Amino acid sequence: MQVIATAGHVDHGKSTLVRALTGMEPDRWAEERRRGMTIDLGFAWTAVGAETVAFVDVPGHERFVTNMLAGIGAVPAAMIVVSADEGWMPQSAEHLAALNALGVRHGLLVVTRSDLEAPEAATELALAELARTSLKDVEAVAVSAVTGQGMDELRAALARLVGSLPPGQGGPVRLWVDRSFTIKGSGTVVTGTLGAGVLRTGDELELTGAGKPVRVRGLQSLGQPVGEVHAPARVAVNLRGVGKEAVGRGAALLTPGQFLYTDLVDVRVHGDRVAELAGSLTLHLGSAAVAVRVRPLGPDTARLRLSRALPLRIGDRALLRDPGRHHVAGGVTVLDVVPPGLTRRGAAAARAEVLQRLDGTPDAADELRRRRLIKRPELARMGVEATGAAVAGEWLADPGYWAALGDRLCEEVERYAKENPLEPGAPIEALRHRLGLPDRALVEALVQPPLVARGGRVSAGGTGVPDDLVRAVETAFAELGAFAAPEANRLTELGIGARQLAAAERAGLVVQVAPGVVLRRGTPERAVQVLADLPQPFTLSQARQALDTTRRVAVPLLGLLDAMGATRRHGDDRRTVTGSAMP
Repeated sequence: MQVIATAGHVDHGKSTLVRALTGMEPDRWAEERRRGMTIDLGFAWTAVGAETVAFVDVPGHERFVTNMLAGIGAVPAAMIVVSADEGWMPQSAEHLAALNALGVRHGLLVVTRSDLEAPEAATELALAELARTSLKDVEAVAVSAVTGQGMDELRAALARLVGSLPPGQGGPVRLWVDRSFTIKGSGTVVTGTLGAGVLRTGDELELTGAGKPVRVRGLQSLGQPVGEVHAPARVAVNLRGVGKEAVGRGAALLTPGQFLYTDLVDVRVHGDRVAELAGSLTLHLGSAAVAVRVRPLGPDTARLRLSRALPLRIGDRALLRDPGRHHVAGGVTVLDVVPPGLTRRGAAAARAEVLQRLDGTPDAADELRRRRLIKRPELARMGVEATGAAVAGEWLADPGYWAALGDRLCEEVERYAKENPLEPGAPIEALRHRLGLPDRALVEALVQPPLVARGGRVSAGGTGVPDDLVRAVETAFAELGAFAAPEANRLTELGIGARQLAAAERAGLVVQVAPGVVLRRGTPERAVQVLADLPQPFTLSQARQALDTTRRVAVPLLGLLDAMGATRRHGDDRRTVTGSAMP
């Protein structure tokens, strides 16, 4: 299926032409048929060769231009209708300006009422107007829907147009709702033009503004129930889990987690000079119409503050309209959906320079260069596909920035060691703050030799304590037995105070079995080996003699072995070796 919208001035025969092509009545309301004027969107379809074409018939009166814009927002092609007897008219120009702003390139010029007046003059003038827009290469056909003149030629031209249209796009679903209603026994039904992706019965979708998921209860396309619909297509979706009051024109059905809701975007404007834009305009995207505040940045770039968040992606095309002047100000291409703040002096000018280099084409490498770090799902929600490997979890990084972070990490670890010589390395959380990183996993991923990470700290390896402290500890135990502890005054004499002792213990140089009682590293393991050779169970006195140490050491050492599960204490205060002293 392909979807084509009509466009043109009121009473130039758009609906009559659709009726003649399809045999269907596009005007849904009795008021429209009574007045002979389209007020809201109409829909009809017909076979054109091997393809089915669905028409979105839009109103031509200036009072209903918002309805018209809701109809053309998601279609790939347009049928511009001009009557031979009236020629080019004001709404012809506004509709063409809207199509041009949205970048619509495929279409047909149909000159109607050729039975009332020769079509050449109207055709020549209309083609001259089209030549200045994105629709400059369209084919022109003169017809009369009343007499049938030129209708065969029109069908042939439609077949050529349909053959030139791009195939349906894959990717996530974003269906802009242009109509919603309730069917008794079925519930809420919405309609729209599916521009990308596939809809299936049973799918779970996000509905903008609903705050909860909705499920596809049923699908219809071209008036028939279907199990799935591929883009491009007109589709009616029966929703479960939402009432009609919660969904209206301008809402969107989305593949869950695939779109970013934003109320602040940077855009390129195609049309009026940015400096001449009104401060308040209306942004039309899909079927949505949202008030925006405009902040000019560069000659053709601006920042838009939306009155409500929309699901936007980089590269989206939208339209700016000045409702007060009944004027299409121009089309916009979304350049950035998560723009940086502009709080510093000169930030706006610097931002304008960055935007001048962007064209709205999603580019993962470019986004990473500018954002430095971002999670893959966040980048995908912006409309950017990244295929490179993550540096940590779902985090992606610009290679140059990541390499610079590695160098900075080495510097920060060295600086922390100088500032805190008794600590066995810099805490990961402290390094995260120093490097300005959002996740400690990034710090851990940056650690490469000669740096090592252990116990939540990063160091340059070794003991992580000053060499003079290592020498002082070695001196303290130099003339002592294997299970002896230096006296407190000896430790003080060597400059080993409480902070130094704690640092030595963290570094694994000593084992503190009680306040002020420290032993060499590995002492508990060696003690178990000695005690295992005693007759089991053994007493405290037997243990003290076997270890050749004092009661000051033996009591807390045996208590430590009990706590570690290496020994078991019996009711008569005897013990049995039960295992090793490894924790």
